[in-house]
Amino acid sequence: MLIRWRIGNLLSICLTLSGLGRGITEVARFGFRVDASSQIGSGHVMRCLTLADVLMERGVTCLFIMRKHPGHLQQQVLDSGHDVIMLPEPSVLAENDNADESSAHASWLGVGWDTDARETLESIASDTLDFLVVDHYALDYRWESFVSQSVGHLMVIDDLADRKHECDVLLDQNLGRETSDYGSLVPSATTKLIGARYALLRPEFKLARRRSLAARTHREPCSLFVSMGGVDRENVTANVLHIIEGIAELSGWNVTVVLGSACPHVASVSGLAETMSLKTRVIVNAGNMSELMTEADLAIGAAGGSAWERCCLGLPALLVVMAENQRQGTHSLESLGAALSVGAPYEIGGTLAPSLRQALVPGELARMSGIAAGVCDGNGADRVVDVLMKAIA
Repeated sequence: MLIRWRIGNLLSICLTLSGLGRGITEVARFGFRVDASSQIGSGHVMRCLTLADVLMERGVTCLFIMRKHPGHLQQQVLDSGHDVIMLPEPSVLAENDNADESSAHASWLGVGWDTDARETLESIASDTLDFLVVDHYALDYRWESFVSQSVGHLMVIDDLADRKHECDVLLDQNLGRETSDYGSLVPSATTKLIGARYALLRPEFKLARRRSLAARTHREPCSLFVSMGGVDRENVTANVLHIIEGIAELSGWNVTVVLGSACPHVASVSGLAETMSLKTRVIVNAGNMSELMTEADLAIGAAGGSAWERCCLGLPALLVVMAENQRQGTHSLESLGAALSVGAPYEIGGTLAPSLRQALVPGELARMSGIAAGVCDGNGADRVVDVLMKAIA
């Protein structure tokens, strides 16, 4: 059974009446097929929300089509003013029966790709989508070909370059990625948006950039920011706190830990923070990430999409590779000198302390900050939306 939550129609009418829309029957409509879960994490939905919010500023209404996994983030999407359709929760039997050996991330979907495609088409049967944006490692050209005939245009957001796609626009925002990486994976006519120039950052980071960069030029470093993503199933945060407690060079520093509400370790991390000799605060579902990062002098964090947020604000970082697809971007940032890699979670016991000491050598944070700021300027979402709006003009 599909569950539909609709906000966009009211928004469309309001935009039309205020002169911002194209008319009640002409307001552009974009769909997003994306999931969040305890396994997938929150990053895919969050970057799609960033894109949807910028589209909404341009008079577009947006519909999110998400499967009812644990940790699906439906309410956060609704709170942002977008419509939501929830696809049925997969059963354990369905997950086992629909394993797709040709896709490394097939289990993330919870059902077979063909089932998901049919349910997606059913969910939008009464809708007209100018664009459908697909951000899901479990989906490829088969799903896209099945669905594309029922939508105006199709865009894929990918980070892996490990499977074929059938799409009009492809976005891979990772540093070090080359257009040629997708040469045999997408049709020749596909518009390819490649690299950190197109990183999908919320407007708050672009707005905070100048202030953040200026603040770093005239203060003594004393603030550490720790964030391992919205879920942190392995409780890497706790391991980090145990390790930094023994770093003499951090004496006198304060620590800010940010967790998502989907993190299963909020209580234990909060309890640990109270025992720290370093002044440590824990914030759950922070609504002011750009402000917190602007205040920080060094970050220890997951090497996912938040890496581009830190770069935009010139925040030096020690990167924890939380997933295999984060290795290339991490390597590229480290090669540039914008960050230091401490490897996978199981490696940080031997890598985090020496990397911290390396970053705290006088002058090193300022050097890393300058390089990081040159990686990403915060305008990526606007650049992507410009391309999409031109396609439907």
